[in-house]
Amino acid sequence: MMKKKPQDSGLIFALDIGTRSIIGIVGRVVDERLQVLAIEKEEHGKRAMLDGQIEDIAQVAKVARRVTDRLEKKLDCSLERVCVAAAGRALRTEQGSYTMEFPEVTRITNDMISRLESGAVSEAEAMLGQVQEGERRFYLVGYTVAGYHLDHYPMSTLRNHTGQILEATVVATFLPREVVESLYSVMEASGLEVASLTLEPIAALNAAIPADLRLLNLVLTDIGAGTSDIAVCRDGAVVGYTMATIAGDEITEELMRRFLIPFATAERMKTQLDEETITYRDVLGLEQTVSGAVVRETVQQPAYALAQEIAQRVTALNGGAPSALFLAGGGSKLDGILEMVAEALEMDENRVALAGNNYDITAFSDDYDLNDPELATPLGIAVSAGLGLISDSYRIMLNGKPAKLFRSGALTVLELLMMNGYNSADLLGRTGKNLNITVDGQRMFFRGEPAVPCVLKLNGAEAAPSAVVYAGDSIEFTPAVSGSPAKRTLKDLLGADFTGGVTLNGRLADLGTLLNTGDQIVTSAHGVHSGQRAAVTEPPKTAPPRVETPKVEPARTKVPRAEPPKVGPPRAVPPKAAAPKPELVREEVQERPAAPPSRPGEKEPEPAPVKRPRLNGVLQVALNGKTLILPGKPEGVPYFVMDLLEHSGIDFEHLDRGVELQVNGEECAFTQELRPQDEVIIRYLET
Repeated sequence: MMKKKPQDSGLIFALDIGTRSIIGIVGRVVDERLQVLAIEKEEHGKRAMLDGQIEDIAQVAKVARRVTDRLEKKLDCSLERVCVAAAGRALRTEQGSYTMEFPEVTRITNDMISRLESGAVSEAEAMLGQVQEGERRFYLVGYTVAGYHLDHYPMSTLRNHTGQILEATVVATFLPREVVESLYSVMEASGLEVASLTLEPIAALNAAIPADLRLLNLVLTDIGAGTSDIAVCRDGAVVGYTMATIAGDEITEELMRRFLIPFATAERMKTQLDEETITYRDVLGLEQTVSGAVVRETVQQPAYALAQEIAQRVTALNGGAPSALFLAGGGSKLDGILEMVAEALEMDENRVALAGNNYDITAFSDDYDLNDPELATPLGIAVSAGLGLISDSYRIMLNGKPAKLFRSGALTVLELLMMNGYNSADLLGRTGKNLNITVDGQRMFFRGEPAVPCVLKLNGAEAAPSAVVYAGDSIEFTPAVSGSPAKRTLKDLLGADFTGGVTLNGRLADLGTLLNTGDQIVTSAHGVHSGQRAAVTEPPKTAPPRVETPKVEPARTKVPRAEPPKVGPPRAVPPKAAAPKPELVREEVQERPAAPPSRPGEKEPEPAPVKRPRLNGVLQVALNGKTLILPGKPEGVPYFVMDLLEHSGIDFEHLDRGVELQVNGEECAFTQELRPQDEVIIRYLET
């Protein structure tokens, strides 16, 4: 079987994840219009979505994958990158403005415009923060520029103009985190990478009402199965978005109640309203027949409620009825809905129409009829991405690719990495597990190998995880590599020339046996006969030895210290070389050997303590204002900030906010080497 050719950079793949169905469109830009090459659609087999919110991620992902597979077969290519839009459930919009002033007349660049828009979005986020309820977190999913001013004069664009005072006003849209994250989860489960994200009403607006028509006061209402999304434009700009939770499903549910039928049957009956008689099977398995007039009468009440809700939302957002209104989405095909909306808004019926007549301004196809209101959102997603209509001033690059970005206020490097699938193990690495054993009653341990630190750079310079990222930033990240666990065999422990007897946990053992933590080894000068079970020499039953940590008094005077050589983190993870054989490290304890049995009435002599070797290189630092003493590492290996994370009290496996890292009052990276008396801060950033 021949391998499909990969998706080239000019091929635009869009998926509209709707409540009732998924529609996929593939096209490419030709002469500043999108040429549609293929369209596929499939309905959900069951109610996997509710009011635009994904409920069953696995089920939605299966349908998305099947639509993608059929598109790939039509085009004989592999599709990996997809453009999507989030539904407007619990949509929030805020307006923000920002001004930049230069000391002299300056030519305006794309970077200046990006910073101007970013500032306006930040102002909108600040407004959102004042009215958020509880702990619910909202993500920025898109914004449109409501207007520019150059030296106080209104402008449609600022690019390449010259001036001193730049102003921008944006309408930013926000959705709850669960809405956005579930959409990404579906794409990941479908084996697709999200190339761009926008909001469904923004996408539909870009298809149905191109920018050249926005001088007029126009409204687009996209009636889906779960939500009705509304966008308003006038004076050349988009001035607001809103949504209603009443949509096509309310009509379907009314039919279910009236005729006692399954959801799928009710959906079919909605498409048969013009027929004289409709035959169906109810939930009891009985075949029934009803006139089309009765079905039309049944849907009148929920359709009227839908029209009234749309009219109220439009009036509240627009301040009154618009000059004209377009209806899009599958729900717009409902018989009589145009007239009901016009009546509710007290508009001439000729001023309310189905979307589709203006699609040819931005899109065309040699194989498909695009004049269908149901194509507004999927076509709009593709047009928005292909013609560069998605505001992407907050694009941030991660390892050379656009990062998945959920923005809600200031964003740190650590938060962005977490959003893109990395976890604390990638940031910190893990020291390999130690090996703890007992040899002839004496406890010993071998240290695991230290982790290879991560490489974290922001715009080419080493950065702290708490550093804030901005529009256009570039992050380079190489995950840490965890150290290997300590491994020893009996041969490593006793030496290849050992000729005595040895038992492992009471049984004869070969010198090649790999040891595990908790193993008890007993040696003897003479060999043990084959098949003989050896007795385990039990250590004397005394109180457990106390591990003493050497107390280091803080220095009272400054003592000059030699600066260690600066060792930066590796640029890439080097291949593993054969590690040198680590030395056996004995625990720093004092044990008293068992005294011989005393005679009756005789006082037992006090046994003399046996001193074991102590570790060198003890390090004393201050962590969050408290003294912390760390035992020395073998072979003089230094301590790094990452070694202190387990002592900070922060659960790095379940971070929900940024973390501040400082050494001696300055921001630092995980990989910064520690020195005696350093003052270290590892704590949550204040919100």
